Amino acid sequence: MKQATLDIEVREQRHQPVLSIRTRTDVTHLPELIGDAYPRIGRYLEELDVEADGAPFAAYYNQDMKDLDVEIGFPVEDVIPGDHDMCPGEIEEGKMVTCMYIGPYEGMVEAYGEMHRYIEEKGLKTKGPAYETYLNSPGEVSGSEELMTRIDLPVY
Repeated sequence: MKQATLDIEVREQRHQPVLSIRTRTDVTHLPELIGDAYPRIGRYLEELDVEADGAPFAAYYNQDMKDLDVEIGFPVEDVIPGDHDMCPGEIEEGKMVTCMYIGPYEGMVEAYGEMHRYIEEKGLKTKGPAYETYLNSPGEVSGSEELMTRIDLPVY
């Protein structure tokens, strides 16, 4: 199913503390890595009696599908101590080009392309990682066409 034209806009991101795991992997192992990381971070947050301050995210620091530099985590209200490979971090405040993508994860390539065209047309430049916030998961929907992902690209 082809994605309709995306609603792409610029929004202001507030400073957001996070608890995350930053690692490297190839794209074929990414689903397994994410499937392990979110529950581990969730259990740790429960141990601390801390609730996530939003949906889980992944931040991609490069686009090398054989050696992805990825950060997987949850936003939290305040900085909390890390544990082993789980570390406190942040999503910096500033401008983000954003869109809501609905559909299978493998179809997001087109969304990124449209977002980069928008950025170029507006005379903006990207900085920092690309963020994907997963508003639902494959286990929560009847098909991949219903997956909802907010994509954010920091710009200046």
